[in-house]
Amino acid sequence: MQFVAASKLRRAQEATLAARPYSDKLDEVLADVAAVVDPDEHPLLAAEGDGPRLIVLFTSDRGMAGSLNTNTIRFAAHEISGSSDELQVVTVGRKGTAAMRRAHVPLAASFDGLGDKPAFTDILPLARLITDDFLAGTYSKVDLLYPAFVSTLVQRPEMKRLLPVKPDPDHLEGIPGHQFIFEPSPTRVLEHLMPRYVATRLFQAVLELTASEQSSRMVAMRNATDNAQELIDDLTLTYNKVRQSNITNEMIEIATGASNA
Repeated sequence: MQFVAASKLRRAQEATLAARPYSDKLDEVLADVAAVVDPDEHPLLAAEGDGPRLIVLFTSDRGMAGSLNTNTIRFAAHEISGSSDELQVVTVGRKGTAAMRRAHVPLAASFDGLGDKPAFTDILPLARLITDDFLAGTYSKVDLLYPAFVSTLVQRPEMKRLLPVKPDPDHLEGIPGHQFIFEPSPTRVLEHLMPRYVATRLFQAVLELTASEQSSRMVAMRNATDNAQELIDDLTLTYNKVRQSNITNEMIEIATGASNA
């Protein structure tokens, strides 16, 4: 399992790192367009309200991944218990679904079976569900909670706001929005950009989860192999000691019997 996870990790890590520049550039483009659009003109740019809150929790479908799911679920539990808003959860991954049901947290939906090679099309039903519910006023804010891939040894739970969209102020510095000409209009451009933005952010979270899962599983299986080898060495030493003791006792018994004869 360690070698299988290692082979999958390289592919997942490359996919995650390759997708990050696109996601970052999309944030910049969104910031450029949002700079010239009135927030009231698009509901996904509206100010954060006081209505229900939705958390999209990303965990793996399978176990044997070390403390990855435990840390992510514990982070989610702390966020849920400390939230004063009416709250629901959408889970991506069986481990998170089972944990939320045990904790009696209201589940709006659950998704699983994305596998080790998630595709962008796999995340579109989730993106449509979240966008439609937000536009319908079911939720006033949507947060993503997932294990971010930092390195092979480090995976850190992170929570990021998905909706309503708040362009990163760093992307607006030094880029006056009125220097661009949008056709047919900034609002129409934003209408086509928003669905792609939501789906891309969700897909990036899935890629981060996949890379984190494979790296955590590889490290966990390597530790299990090392622990098993240490256990084998200890048991072998104990067996040899017992065997040597039995041989010594038999020799003493033989010698005692010969002397008595």
